[in-house]
Amino acid sequence: MHATRRTILALSGAGLAATALPRAAGAQQPAAGTLIRKPIPSSGEMIPVVGLGSARRYEEVKPGEDVAPLRDTFRRFQELGGTVVDTAPSYGQAEAIMGGLMDDLKIRPSLFVCTKVGVDNIEQGRAQIDASFRNLRTDRIDLIAVHNLRDITNELAYLRELKQGGRIRYVGATTSFDRQYEAFEAMMRREQLDSIQIDYALDNRNAAERIIPLARERGMAVFINLPFGRGSVFRATQGKPLPEWAAEIDVTSWAQFMLKYLVSHEGVTCAIPGMAQARYVDDNLKAAQGRMPDAAMRRRMEQYVDGL
Repeated sequence: MHATRRTILALSGAGLAATALPRAAGAQQPAAGTLIRKPIPSSGEMIPVVGLGSARRYEEVKPGEDVAPLRDTFRRFQELGGTVVDTAPSYGQAEAIMGGLMDDLKIRPSLFVCTKVGVDNIEQGRAQIDASFRNLRTDRIDLIAVHNLRDITNELAYLRELKQGGRIRYVGATTSFDRQYEAFEAMMRREQLDSIQIDYALDNRNAAERIIPLARERGMAVFINLPFGRGSVFRATQGKPLPEWAAEIDVTSWAQFMLKYLVSHEGVTCAIPGMAQARYVDDNLKAAQGRMPDAAMRRRMEQYVDGL
């Protein structure tokens, strides 16, 4: 039986007294109860190190289905100081659902909205981006990234036009497949980007070998997709208590354990786990508070997970 997030929360506990102690590398040290932030290198703008992703959980709302849990999720995220929300046209109805929630709650000005363009030619790209503005109910999108290297040269050129015109603020590129890493790295060396988005997790550390260091060298923010891998760590930790030493970094759940490992990396700007319930927001955002693992603790966390 696969572990669910509900099971993991119940097993590991969800309470945490937020105490802002030693900072993550490159991060802004917050006052107690606020979220640790890191800078986008190209501008210096500070954003919280944990955001909200919408893949799968926001893809479909059936006719008549109550969206109250999603609305409560967005409301709680904003109340706790979260700003970065990430979506894509390929995530079904996610853009439109997120746009409706932001409009309903009147919270668009406080959010850092990210989406993607993933098409095969510039005509399709223009049409998809226009649809994203309509779906998100906004006249300005903070970040649009080219998804999985599709038509990368043409789409980046158009995104730069939009940035120059003030319709978007940042330009990026994404991948979540190791098989694309070689081409992605070559693109990073060739193109000047504000950000990349890459898959990285405690049990999927390949991006830390070359991609994330290169982004740091090139002055690119790094957003993390699939921060819980593809569920394998949750499955491996099902029924297991947290190690006692996790308290040294103010961790009280497996989700926090995984997220703190990621956002404590000096090259990582923001991890974006999917969240579709307010209690997941409470849990995940605690990973952006309190003490962060240093290099020795990160190695200990790796060794622990590798031994599961």
